[in-house]
Amino acid sequence: MRGKIIAPIKNNKIPSLAQWLGGIGAGSWFCLEKKDKNYQISRFSEDGDLECSGIFTTEKKGFEINLEYQFTYLSHCQQCTIIQNRTKYKFKLIENDN
Repeated sequence: MRGKIIAPIKNNKIPSLAQWLGGIGAGSWFCLEKKDKNYQISRFSEDGDLECSGIFTTEKKGFEINLEYQFTYLSHCQQCTIIQNRTKYKFKLIENDN
């Protein structure tokens, strides 16, 4: 089994702002966009196929989408974790897009 730690080349199906979150056996591209008071998070396969997308919210105050952030573990189609300024923000799904 080959690892997926290093990001593969991003093709034109993957949004330019998407971040790679690699793993031992697999990895995914995650894209975050502001949607009113919430956030849309979409997850794409290595090849750019949309795996899931939805509207997420975070209860912790202080996240700024315009500042640097990084997706980290545990992140999947129901919950995503983002680190910004050494603070972990958990984003929870409130509505599926697909």
